[in-house]
Amino acid sequence: MALLYVYTTGCDSEPPSILSDRTEVGAKSDQPGTSFSPHDGEYNGFDVAVVGTLMNMLGYDTPRFSGVLSKNRAKLLHDGDVQLVAATFSITPTRMAPKDKGGDDLDFVGPYASTLQGFLIRANDRSIRTLADLNGKVVCVWKGTTSANELRKAAYDKIVKRTEEDANYCVNALKDKEVDAVSTDQLILYGFMQANPSLRVVPGIKFGEPNDYGIAMAKGHRKDCVRLRDMLTQYIRQATAWERDFQNSLPAVPKAARDEAKPTEDEVMALSCVDRPGDSPTD
Repeated sequence: MALLYVYTTGCDSEPPSILSDRTEVGAKSDQPGTSFSPHDGEYNGFDVAVVGTLMNMLGYDTPRFSGVLSKNRAKLLHDGDVQLVAATFSITPTRMAPKDKGGDDLDFVGPYASTLQGFLIRANDRSIRTLADLNGKVVCVWKGTTSANELRKAAYDKIVKRTEEDANYCVNALKDKEVDAVSTDQLILYGFMQANPSLRVVPGIKFGEPNDYGIAMAKGHRKDCVRLRDMLTQYIRQATAWERDFQNSLPAVPKAARDEAKPTEDEVMALSCVDRPGDSPTD
């Protein structure tokens, strides 16, 4: 059920703020390390830590979380079922473009992390070391992800793709030897690796465009977006806050990949609260 917010600042032309002690945030429930729900109503991971910290920095309680799938993140925002989504949601020109421009009509606060795409395989599999080794192999991806879109490109025609509803299906299929690999963002894969000792990330394969994770909201709340953006730049600027939360959530990520994952303040300013990368936000 969508939450109702009462706007009391006295300006009818302004939309109600979506930031409050009752803000509902959509998060993944099946991605250890990034966004995971080990028990009903309990969420942890880097996505969860970041959005919780930013809300606390603004003076609000830690938000409530509910589960989302990759394929329904935008719909839940537009339907008002959640006010924010922090679920390894990659910022793309299509997702941030207004509806009348053919986009998903979302604003993002981010990136709060960046990652390339990779592959997760069984730990005892020594046959996959390079991208070419995946030719003829069955690779699992899930719906609504930039990773699935990347593997549809002609360069990967020799890879056999299997598409599932969500990450859990793919990881279980890998453990059950129904597929040879799982492909998505490397940060997500390292989370699965630390939760499943029988699996490992192929260290030598990184490909695709960088996936820049952002906190998403439906357009129409630009002032709220800018407030969260300003908190994110402070969070990144702090000496240890970002590194601490990342290390606590994703300890299996190698230091080099962790350093690559941390965004700059300039990157946050270029992609946050705009209709196109590099635009200036307008309230």
